[in-house]
Amino acid sequence: MNRFYAQKIARAIAWFDRIPGQVYLWLAVLIFGASSAVTRKITELGSQHFMNGENPISLCNVLFVGNLCALLVLLAIHRQQWRRHTLVQLTQQEWLNLSIVAVLAGAIAPGLIFQALATTQVTNVILVGRLEPPLTLALSVWLLHDRVGRWEVLGAIAAFVGVLLTVVLQPAQVSAMQMGGLAIGLGELMAALGAIALAIATIIGKQKLGRVPVGLYTIVRTGLGTVIFFLIALVLYGQDHFMGVFSPFLWKWMLVYGVIIVVIGQSFWLTGLRASSVSMASIIGSFVPIAGIVAAYLILGEVPTRAQYIGGGVILLGLVLSQLGRQPNAIAQKPMTMTPTEQELESQMGFKGI
Repeated sequence: MNRFYAQKIARAIAWFDRIPGQVYLWLAVLIFGASSAVTRKITELGSQHFMNGENPISLCNVLFVGNLCALLVLLAIHRQQWRRHTLVQLTQQEWLNLSIVAVLAGAIAPGLIFQALATTQVTNVILVGRLEPPLTLALSVWLLHDRVGRWEVLGAIAAFVGVLLTVVLQPAQVSAMQMGGLAIGLGELMAALGAIALAIATIIGKQKLGRVPVGLYTIVRTGLGTVIFFLIALVLYGQDHFMGVFSPFLWKWMLVYGVIIVVIGQSFWLTGLRASSVSMASIIGSFVPIAGIVAAYLILGEVPTRAQYIGGGVILLGLVLSQLGRQPNAIAQKPMTMTPTEQELESQMGFKGI
């Protein structure tokens, strides 16, 4: 009987191994794209199950508990890299830079983006978040002296213009702030600041963390980022802010969210990366914002506004232009120690949930 089940498992593994890497990447893109809309939907469900007069599935609780779930999964997946001999190989400067990246990408950026989700439409957050790729490209040229093609430059300029159009053409908002003669919504501003924090973290990772294994990088970023976010929230909102964190209703939904976004999404993405070229992963990953906008419509019923259509169209043009100059015969296999490449791909995709 045991041999029978072992043969069944072996056949199932062999069947999954025959699936092209691009299929896994596309599935991951669909999951990551839906993450923001799913997050907003879960908080709306929580508003129907108040605990002590508060929503137990607040965005802060979702981020905090979601990161804890993600950390447990990452420790299980990358346990081989969380060993003493790996940790002691890193210099003090690398640990310092890793800590800075963890604060920026694991605490500040997610916190800002999650607050933006509570303030404005999910579609706006996704589109304004496209500020990250052109900013990362500009910083790479300026600080790292990277050489980029004219198509990538044109694509970055188009994406930047698209973000500006999305913000400028928005109808007047009560929470809008005046900056340089422009009225910018508070949610859009927080999304932009989150994108800037992610871009800076990417540059530091590319420049300073080339020797750090991806598994170790993600564990430290998630773990330290969770702690920093928790402390910042305590200072800003008080110790009662996380009272709903022990709600069974919260943990039930976060287990579902964690399994789908963290376990399945990340597993599909990493599996696809191992079997695909970096160029192919970059092209497929660029569809995450499009998947996010479609998910916002299907899950939340958000119908794109005129500003979103215009800005999103220009951003889509930028995505197409940025891919024209990429070589189709790029690296066939991406080793899991290439943290800068991993970060660069993530910056092109945008925020992927927790």
